[in-house]
Amino acid sequence: MEKKFALTAKQIVPLVESMGYCFATDRITVDATSVGFMYREEPDDPNDSGWRFFSGDETQEYVDDPENTMIYNVNDIANYDHDIIPLLATPPPCAFERQDDDSFGPIDPDFLGEDDD
Repeated sequence: MEKKFALTAKQIVPLVESMGYCFATDRITVDATSVGFMYREEPDDPNDSGWRFFSGDETQEYVDDPENTMIYNVNDIANYDHDIIPLLATPPPCAFERQDDDSFGPIDPDFLGEDDD
């Protein structure tokens, strides 16, 4: 089944400098839900920004289904939710969650397991 994205290619404008690719769920890009949770891990390769974006209401089953997640340019996701832009320069590891006042607050990125050897 072909995805119907909430924004067309013509609606995507340059908002942030190129920083590589990221992962985001269809809840953001297809369902047009705001980013509710975002984290940055050490990049997998030189083209990876390390950013991962979620609405925050996805179940583990939803996230585990590769049909629900795609690789995007970080600028694409910034077009879906401008609120992420001020946080994009934060070095990994980091994590942010949307707060009740609609701002993002930092959360402990320990779940990333960056210190595991």
